[in-house]
Amino acid sequence: MPYPVQKSEPEWQAILKENGAEPGAYQVTRHAATERPFTGKYAQHWADGSYHCICCGNKLFDADTKFDAHCGWPSFSLAVPGAITEITDHSHGMRRVETVCAQCGAHLGHVFDDGPTPSGLRYCMNSASLKFTPT
Repeated sequence: MPYPVQKSEPEWQAILKENGAEPGAYQVTRHAATERPFTGKYAQHWADGSYHCICCGNKLFDADTKFDAHCGWPSFSLAVPGAITEITDHSHGMRRVETVCAQCGAHLGHVFDDGPTPSGLRYCMNSASLKFTPT
C-alpha cells in the first residue's frame, strides 16, 4: 500500500537517528518487529502531551487516552481519527489487527477489542514506534 510519506531504507535510518530513536526502532517500524514487554520507554510514562510516529511525526494519540493495560506496552483507548491504518495480520498462527501509521506505514503495534469503555479498544503500541511531545 502506498503511503503519502515515502523514504528509502537509509533515509528512514537517518530520520530515526535524528529523532533519538531507541535501539531496534528501525526493525520495529520498518520490519514489524516487536519490542520485549516492559522494556519500552513509554510503558510507564504518564505525562500530559501527545504521542507521534517516530518516523514521520504524524500525531497518533493524546496522552489522556493512555491507560495501564498491564501488558508491558503502552496502551491507548482511542487513536487520533485518520492517523492509523489497520491491516489484518495472520502471522504467528493468529488473527490480529496490525496498526500502522497512515502517513508513512510505520508498524506501530496491534489493536485489540479488550480495552476500556467507551471505545472498548486497546491500541497496544511499541514504544520504539512513538515519540512523545509534552503539552
